[in-house]
Amino acid sequence: MLTDLINGDDFFEKILIVESQEYISALREIFPTAEIFFVTAEEDFFDERVKTLILDYREERLPFDAEFFDLIIGDLTLEVVINPQDIAAGFSTYLKQTGIFLTSFRNIRHWKILEKLMRGWFNGIVSRLYTRTNFERLLFASFYKDVKFMPLIKKAPPKLLEKLIACGFENFSDDLEVEIWQVRAARSIPELSLLKTMYTPQFRAEFARILHRVEYDIDIAESVKNFWRLYDSAGMFESYAAEFINAVVIHKENFYNNLREKSARGEVEKIISEIETLPEIE
Repeated sequence: MLTDLINGDDFFEKILIVESQEYISALREIFPTAEIFFVTAEEDFFDERVKTLILDYREERLPFDAEFFDLIIGDLTLEVVINPQDIAAGFSTYLKQTGIFLTSFRNIRHWKILEKLMRGWFNGIVSRLYTRTNFERLLFASFYKDVKFMPLIKKAPPKLLEKLIACGFENFSDDLEVEIWQVRAARSIPELSLLKTMYTPQFRAEFARILHRVEYDIDIAESVKNFWRLYDSAGMFESYAAEFINAVVIHKENFYNNLREKSARGEVEKIISEIETLPEIE
């Protein structure tokens, strides 16, 4: 189930379930205080535990504000749509900056599908099937920043698998035996997600502006002074400042030199050392 992709430190206050009724009970148990919404085209559906909207998400715009949900979840939600990128991007607008989209798709490279095609028949023409690479590109083009996959395996008969490989189908990472890919797509990369929960968009924008001024030698003394003013007013720790700087600053050496030259704070070297332990953000 897609709930296997929920981390122990996830905390969701507002959840949208899309045409996947089976997740209502599971999510109610995991997040008992969450406000749960359910979207379905089934007009006879009723469940007093959730706020239900009877509409077809493939055809109608969802009546929610931007950045309303912490989690949107639904199996195979991008398989039976005319324009999957419109739907994926639409979901992303309803997610908070720290929000998560959990979904799944059938792997078009799975041996059962390839076997049917080899026999000349296939009854799935009404659905869109994807490779992992196709789906990843779709999500990145729809404003998601971090995408993780979990495979659901259905083993192939050994002789058939050998035949497929002999025909030229590469079996990288056992992909020919992945029947379903479960997907966790985040609006923000993990390095920034915590920062977005702790600081308002207005603060992040102002802090980023000051970082760029230090980086590009703009009124350096005053800019460094404002850096420390914001640092102190937010009660920031060295590790959080390092995450900000790592995410925003491109020319780090110039930034370091300016911060060192115009600062009389003991935190400078601690922040720089912390940044240098972090992975580069693309």
